[in-house]
Amino acid sequence: QVQLVESGGGLVQPGGSLRLSCAASGIIFSGRNLAWYRHAPSKQRDLVASITSGGTTNYADSVKGRFTISRDNAKNAVYLQMNSLKPEDKAVYYCNVDRVILGKHYNYWGQGTQVTVSS
Repeated sequence: QVQLVESGGGLVQPGGSLRLSCAASGIIFSGRNLAWYRHAPSKQRDLVASITSGGTTNYADSVKGRFTISRDNAKNAVYLQMNSLKPEDKAVYYCNVDRVILGKHYNYWGQGTQVTVSS
């Protein structure tokens, strides 16, 4: 059974930093594309950052230059370093892994971790 567990969320003041972590069991991250999404109240779940199996990264325009996604295949983990946080970054953050089996994509999600940016 695939299980993703996010951690590292919390309350931070504007301009502060947080580092989110996502650890997996039941699936191997190596060779798979990984991503972080976020879901703010009254909004849809949006892609924040992604990283391919080869290490190519992609970011939402709203977080470029502030957030950094990284992966550690040896630890079967993916991270999101968030700097210069803004109140609008407040959301539940989810990690995601894309598993391809016989050409069909299966997406797995963690339970999410709350990030609140407020003074």
